[in-house]
Amino acid sequence: MKANLDQSDSEFLSELHRLGAGTIHEIGRAVGVTATAIRQRLARLQALDLVERDLVRVARGRPHHVYRVSEKGTRHLGDNYGDLALIMWREIQKISDGSIRERLTAQIRDALVARFGLVPGTTVHERLQRLKDNLAERGYDVEVESREHAPSVLRENNCPYQELADADRTICQLEQEVFERVLGTTVKLSQCCLDGHQCCEFEATELTQLQSVG
Repeated sequence: MKANLDQSDSEFLSELHRLGAGTIHEIGRAVGVTATAIRQRLARLQALDLVERDLVRVARGRPHHVYRVSEKGTRHLGDNYGDLALIMWREIQKISDGSIRERLTAQIRDALVARFGLVPGTTVHERLQRLKDNLAERGYDVEVESREHAPSVLRENNCPYQELADADRTICQLEQEVFERVLGTTVKLSQCCLDGHQCCEFEATELTQLQSVG
């Protein structure tokens, strides 16, 4: 997923990419912004690894820094796969042969599980924290809540598959299954944005809790 940038930072990143590279003053002249504002924007984008800085040494004069869009920043600018993902998901769901459709869906689930990895941790809450960190690194807006005498919760403040889910909410079930595999326990989608809630919540239950209920 993309890093969460406001429109002005996204436009600045695009301008810097078109410029190629430049000093703070060169960038400021190109985009018509003060040096102070440029420094602030560059600091934010460097913190997200979207911009990198090189030290340039010259024969005469003091060394200076030039800034350029990083490889991650370039991927961010070209990361417009939403339409393609939606088309592919819809086409998979149109496959009339149920066994083929299920096999493709299972392969997508397995690929997502492999991407997130089986998270370590003695308790479900510890594993949820590790999963939250993995998701946050990929741009997900997530948090974990531990509840006394109740399942721990992974909360997605923004649906990462909103357009896909609007077209076919089985993507929600797929995400739930991925979390179950990654966490190694039972996960329940207890709250969903599609039902008018402000966020999606996944409740993860300790295996000991399940055994005591059984």
